Amino acid sequence: MSYPQPHTPEEKLANAKEQLSLPYIVVICGSTRFMTEMNEADLRETKAGKIVVKPGIDMKSPHELWSDPVEAEALKIRLDELHRAKIRLADEVLVVGGYIGDSTRAEIAYARSLGKPVQFTHPEVDPCA
Repeated sequence: MSYPQPHTPEEKLANAKEQLSLPYIVVICGSTRFMTEMNEADLRETKAGKIVVKPGIDMKSPHELWSDPVEAEALKIRLDELHRAKIRLADEVLVVGGYIGDSTRAEIAYARSLGKPVQFTHPEVDPCA
């Protein structure tokens, strides 16, 4: 007698998305210096019928929520963890901008390690190209 194998978390997520009839989900990655371009990509991907998730905070812009350096560092760590969760949720990654820094490079590597397709608005910056 064979028993069904337990589903991986990835399989459970894919099954839940299918059962809920969720549209394709794209996560936008890139340096927050490209927030304007991210917003434009969000607009275009949403118009195409996709659910879009992207960075919600630009820590390069001054704000009272991250004015304290210790709190800012803790927030940065939490935001990095949150963005990795967005990558796990997404069906595809869209990297925006003509520059790839260390954080974005790590996000690309993470997405690829999960088997997520990664697209670029500027393919010439693909670290694996």
